[in-house]
Amino acid sequence: MNAKNCLIFGGSGQIGSSLIRKLTKNNIKVTVVTRNIHQKGLKIKTQANAGYIDIVEANVFEEKKIEKLFIEADCCINLIGILFEKKRGNTFKNIHTIFPKLIAKLCKKHNLDNFIHVSALGVNEAVDSKYAISKLEGEKNILDNFSKSTILRPSIIFSNSDNFSTQFMTLLSRLPVFPLYYSGKTSFMPIHCSDLTDIIYHIISEGSESQIIECVGPEKLTFKEILEILLNLINKKRLLIPFPLTLAKLSAKLFQLLPKPLLTEDQLRLLKYDNVPSGKYKTNFDLGLPSKLKFKEEVEKYAFMWRDGGQFSTKKYESENVKKNNI
Repeated sequence: MNAKNCLIFGGSGQIGSSLIRKLTKNNIKVTVVTRNIHQKGLKIKTQANAGYIDIVEANVFEEKKIEKLFIEADCCINLIGILFEKKRGNTFKNIHTIFPKLIAKLCKKHNLDNFIHVSALGVNEAVDSKYAISKLEGEKNILDNFSKSTILRPSIIFSNSDNFSTQFMTLLSRLPVFPLYYSGKTSFMPIHCSDLTDIIYHIISEGSESQIIECVGPEKLTFKEILEILLNLINKKRLLIPFPLTLAKLSAKLFQLLPKPLLTEDQLRLLKYDNVPSGKYKTNFDLGLPSKLKFKEEVEKYAFMWRDGGQFSTKKYESENVKKNNI
């Protein structure tokens, strides 16, 4: 494989950090675009050796400024996404619909080898969610403007730096009861961040004939099962109580007033729909790229921080001793 130059938008997040390490380890140079180099630059720099990474500060809608970055790029990766809307232009439409269209046009103009866009699983089904609608419209804009695009639709992505397992363990460690929206029956197939970055690397190095790939982990879990696993890992007992939809909507209205909402009305609507393959597109397993890392086994590696005693918890050292004795 010839050395390539990858242009990455959204490189400071969970996926970006893992992906930068993966690419640069395999001699691929990356240019990472960030809105605030003073807040994000230091973290991004630590993900790769000098000479393999450049960091550029730019507003993603400054078309003339970011277009210059496409001249030397071979491929482009968009990891930017938001879970809730904010002021100052951080809307679903701007971030998920308009911005991907801008990138796709620039990829076509400068004849890049490929454009990889990370979307979300289940956007076809969640017809009453603003988040899902904006994602779906963004996908359409990409494929209409640049045919050499690959859209990845992952289920929930987890790792020790996620906003999923870590947030739920924080809440479960503090709250005596926890609500089960839709009785906790919604199904997910969580995929570990490193499994997803392996898929992205494969597409960059080997290419892909599929324009849309649904990316899932090796197991199907309901929302209730996920909470029970997390409770077991942090050694807590909590009441998991099904919430009536009316009460759930009221709580979402209140939560979304917070600077970082625990739940929004739009997220509540999303929870109605199973987050599993639709059957309409190929999955990573169909393409010979199976996810290997299971939810419980991976979360257990960092769950000790939410147990009594934290990093000094007895269970952590018991598990470490078991591993040593098995070597």
